Amino acid sequence: MKLSIRIPGCIALALFSAILVPARAQDAKPPDTKASEAKTTDAKPVAKQAAPVYRLTLVVTGGEKNVPVENASIYLKYYEDRKIRKDKVTELNVKTNRDGTAHIPEPELGRVLIQVIAEGWKTYGRWYDLTDPKQTIETQQERPPKWY
Repeated sequence: MKLSIRIPGCIALALFSAILVPARAQDAKPPDTKASEAKTTDAKPVAKQAAPVYRLTLVVTGGEKNVPVENASIYLKYYEDRKIRKDKVTELNVKTNRDGTAHIPEPELGRVLIQVIAEGWKTYGRWYDLTDPKQTIETQQERPPKWY
């Protein structure tokens, strides 16, 4: 009894091309690098202009000497009035740095409640109308009254 194995023509062609194609690819010349460098140096680079980043700056000072209040929590609350559903509330919390400033990137314009809470200072809260995204808001903190 003799076994004979037949390989279909398409499989044989695939095996044959898989062996020959890489061998021919190694014989091919590398592309001319000088010509490709000349093409890239002639083209002028196009500078992309980034969209300007607007940010709201909050400055928190306190006392009679206007000392910067460090590590104060600042809460921003935006209210969007709706007629059919409940009002939409968006809240944001940031902290001040050593200079007593906090930056909010790309703030929403409109009416906003700003609350400042710092240890050793009275809590501050006020409504503001944000009309300019580059606006700077300065707040003055006071010491709480002494309890006897």
